[in-house]
Amino acid sequence: MTAGAFAYVTYGTECDPGELVQFLDHAMTVNDRLATEGRHQTPVCVWGRHGIGKTEIVESVAAARRVPLVSIAPAQFEEMGDLLGMPVVVDGGTATRMAPPEWVPRQDGPGILLIDDVNRADDRILRGMMQLLQRSALTSWRLPARWQIVLTANPDGGDYSVTPMDDAMLTRMLHVTLRFEVKRWARWAEAHDVDPRGIAFVLAYPETVTGSRTTPRTLVQFFDRIRDITDLRANLGLVTMLGEACLDSATVSAFVAFVNRGLDVLVTPEEILGAKQFGPVAARLTELAGQGAERRVDILAAVCTRLVNVLAARRAKLTATEVNNLRSMLRLDALPEDMRLALAQDLAMLDGTVGASRVLSDPATARMLLMAGTMR
Repeated sequence: MTAGAFAYVTYGTECDPGELVQFLDHAMTVNDRLATEGRHQTPVCVWGRHGIGKTEIVESVAAARRVPLVSIAPAQFEEMGDLLGMPVVVDGGTATRMAPPEWVPRQDGPGILLIDDVNRADDRILRGMMQLLQRSALTSWRLPARWQIVLTANPDGGDYSVTPMDDAMLTRMLHVTLRFEVKRWARWAEAHDVDPRGIAFVLAYPETVTGSRTTPRTLVQFFDRIRDITDLRANLGLVTMLGEACLDSATVSAFVAFVNRGLDVLVTPEEILGAKQFGPVAARLTELAGQGAERRVDILAAVCTRLVNVLAARRAKLTATEVNNLRSMLRLDALPEDMRLALAQDLAMLDGTVGASRVLSDPATARMLLMAGTMR
């Protein structure tokens, strides 16, 4: 894969967070079966650029599987003793044995040992891990039964300060590469109470999440720090300083432009769903979308994505008012036909939780969607 002026080296299929979770879950299930059969497990190494959520996804998988997770950062290991342990005298001083490091799990699993940012470790530490990856054990200690290893790594071949791994080490693992996927990030952000203005910005400007300092992680840091600033435009100097404290200058410039255009006050899902009369909401959406050369379809896409994400996170069925407002949203003249159909498809997928089929069962709405589909 390439990014900017660098040709980054990663391994395995590029996937989004949802695909990574599926891959990890399957690999762990297979490893668990192999362990019960007395066979060797194969660790998984998740590659990807910094700050895109590799560690958080492994932690979420451990939580979903309800298994303990022990995380180590071998870049902090200065001596082989940090990996192998330290000798202790036994048998009245006639012999020594190695006492495992404190972080080594003691209880039988299932469990996950996360070796985070593995290729930031010194080459000597990496070579010392090879037996652990192959046998789940070193000369001095062994992982308890049904514990398995997951690693994360930054790309090689670019501007990262990493230690290359040779084929002998690479072939001891399964590999997969995580890529940033804006809609899944937005869904995560909604669930974790990230500032809605920040979510709208990332959805409208997804290309900003590719910089050296701008990552999903640093964007959340920034959004957390502007959350209590009600009027961003009135405090643009402070907002700029906060942005430049953790983001690339190009991202900060884009966010300032986003605020100056008034796009930080996009129509919210709550306003769409709760409108007593949809006319004023439709007028705001049409104004935001613009016309001609100034048309910003991406702004409408951001609004639609946030709307679907909010509906996906709720459990209550749609009220009659909400159903009518969603029908009006689908009929919005400013909405491009492909976006109209995509929104309808997303709503259909939500039928089991919020009862969205009532939105699409309206004859006039159904005819409009049918005509839009035949015109594609």
